[in-house]
Amino acid sequence: MNHLVIEAMTEAGLTADALAAETGVDPKTAARWANPGRIPQTRHRAQVARLLGREITELWPDVLKRREPVWFRPWAAHEREAVSLRWFELAWVPGLLQTEAYARATLAGEDLTPGEVDDLVAGRLARQAILHRDRPPLLVAIVDELALRRTAGSDRAMMREQCEHLVACAAMPSVQLHIVPASAGMHPGYGGAFILAGLPDGSRIAHIDGQGQAQIVEQRAELATLERRWARISGEALPRAQSLALLTEAAAAWT
Repeated sequence: MNHLVIEAMTEAGLTADALAAETGVDPKTAARWANPGRIPQTRHRAQVARLLGREITELWPDVLKRREPVWFRPWAAHEREAVSLRWFELAWVPGLLQTEAYARATLAGEDLTPGEVDDLVAGRLARQAILHRDRPPLLVAIVDELALRRTAGSDRAMMREQCEHLVACAAMPSVQLHIVPASAGMHPGYGGAFILAGLPDGSRIAHIDGQGQAQIVEQRAELATLERRWARISGEALPRAQSLALLTEAAAAWT
């Protein structure tokens, strides 16, 4: 058992049922937070720590454990220091906005052991902590509607939860979420996903996904190309209010 969590719950006079009621999760989920290695999802972590009167890293030290692949760590470092992130995704929900179940679904079928999947998912969820800092980066995410209409097998509940999570994320002051509707047809985003990061010194850097290892882009000419592509994709995306309406509709469609 995670004795620190149990001790904090006792001192705060809170049971798993009480934590569940305060955070809006299932009581069984709240009870698992007292088990070793079980950490609340990012959107609940700060709330639970506040209710228990402890620091997040005091209750769950593994939050800071480096679990992302070695080849991804240079980008993860840039992501942590970025003041802005402009993220386009064609086929997936952006990693910083994924639920645990969705993150696991993206790894289905890969040549990975259960332990490796656990580490990759934990690393991805831990990265989401940057959105909950006192001064989070501004995340502007553009997602193609196709990503909201595709599920893993018949797991409709997983997609409903993910779409509802996106609705919640869209309400965060530091997150702007836009959807490119299917009615836009082909658009420049079909060339693939990418992220443009603005760093504290005013410089820019980019991340481009690939079937193997991803690529970090620093050359001015390539950055300029991605900037132009971003501008064209943005022109196809719906405004925030219309994007939120589409997200809400998508969540209801998975019921």
